[in-house]
Amino acid sequence: MNTSIEVEYWVIDTDGELASPGALADISEQTEREFVEPLFELKTPPCETMTELRTTFVEQLDTVLSRAAAADKRLVPLGTPINCDSIDRRPDERGRIQKAVIGERFDYAKYCAGTHIHIEKRNVTDQLNTLIALDAALGLVNSSPYFHGERIANSARAHCYRKESYDEYPKHGQLWHYVETVGEWRRRLEDRYDEFKRAALEEGIDESAVEEHFSPDDVVWTPVRLRDAMPTVEWRSPDTALPSQVLRLTDELETVMERLHHTNVEIETDSDPRNTGHVSSDGIVLPEFDVACDLAEAAIYDGLESTDVARYLGRMGFSVEEYHPLSTRIDGRQYVTTSDARDVRLEYASRLEEDVDELVQSMNADSERGR
Repeated sequence: MNTSIEVEYWVIDTDGELASPGALADISEQTEREFVEPLFELKTPPCETMTELRTTFVEQLDTVLSRAAAADKRLVPLGTPINCDSIDRRPDERGRIQKAVIGERFDYAKYCAGTHIHIEKRNVTDQLNTLIALDAALGLVNSSPYFHGERIANSARAHCYRKESYDEYPKHGQLWHYVETVGEWRRRLEDRYDEFKRAALEEGIDESAVEEHFSPDDVVWTPVRLRDAMPTVEWRSPDTALPSQVLRLTDELETVMERLHHTNVEIETDSDPRNTGHVSSDGIVLPEFDVACDLAEAAIYDGLESTDVARYLGRMGFSVEEYHPLSTRIDGRQYVTTSDARDVRLEYASRLEEDVDELVQSMNADSERGR
């Protein structure tokens, strides 16, 4: 089953200050700028196996880090920049329209860096519902508790993105209910597109501009998206994180998604969050939607410290004990100054570089054993 990943990283200079990616975004077709100046995205092509995906991702990232070092720049795998001065949005008509519609709250998204995992479409309804149910798995890789220096949630990014940016447009940025058919999902997309278009016209945006820059395929920023253009089901729930963490999460998510093609997927009724949901040889059982939302909320605010979340993810096939989210390592202060935030960014830039070195060494050792 083809799988690909997209990971966003903050770019900093040697003092820990946020910086533009510059030439890093031009290394290949798999590297690009994001909609704010200091954010950089690395994408892999679709890969048939996890071994191929791991090799591709690590080799690409190793190349980027080498180029970054030559330019006195580094990458930071944190869900927010912890604390910083205002971040500028790159000039872009699509972003201008979004800001006009969503308003000042859209600025919260400027401080968010995430991971997107693309899964090849197969049993699409089951894929959509299972990814919705697995939203709580974001807690496995939460990587920043801070926004503008304030401690707000185990995943400050998820809080800012869902509760702040899209507070007035929840159906555009928050978790959607389960569906019975793919047609139902597409009708929701059409409704959201019409809603967005009406709001844009009310703000004086020309209709042709909206139609040029938006479509039902890309008008929402929900944690789970159906992408006709790719074509994939996209899971956007997690923060950015260390490459080894992203790869472990992708591997275990892909295992669940592969299994659902060979078994029945059912949704419980009257779920108890203490024992709901499981993935087993007998089938996949998802919690009812409200319970899945409660578990996701707990994952955002408490992370793996929530016993219900940790046990649920274990039942759903994740090796919870193998994850050590960065948020728990950074946490402990109610406020982080901009100076201390620079130090944190430098520390985790170093951890990213060490993590990639270890992955490269492991891949080289595997290659030697295979000869």
